[in-house]
Amino acid sequence: MARTNYDCTKCPAYCCSYARIIVEDSDIARLAEHHGMDFKKARKLFTKKGEEKGERILRHQLDEHFTTICAFLDPKTRGCTVYEARPDICREFPGKGRCGYWDFLTFERTAQEDPDWVATTG
Repeated sequence: MARTNYDCTKCPAYCCSYARIIVEDSDIARLAEHHGMDFKKARKLFTKKGEEKGERILRHQLDEHFTTICAFLDPKTRGCTVYEARPDICREFPGKGRCGYWDFLTFERTAQEDPDWVATTG
């Protein structure tokens, strides 16, 4: 099976809009070091309790395209502001799965017969 090559630079940061971006203690420690603060402060500032017991997820900010997005995403450039310190889940995305946005975009470009088609709001 051929591996799909995703071009994340042309994506509006769909994966950053996932409600549950789960982080581990090692991710929080990396973010703390990146921001020059201790673990406890970073945990409180950058994460909140998730749905599962003991789970920590990244905080969000409002977004005009996806309602909310990761607090570390620049809403204008759609780039990660902590790219070098990003959590492992972000580094590994989409993992063994598939990128839902890429699949949607590929389908729509074929359906629209336009290789450059991108969904827009309004």
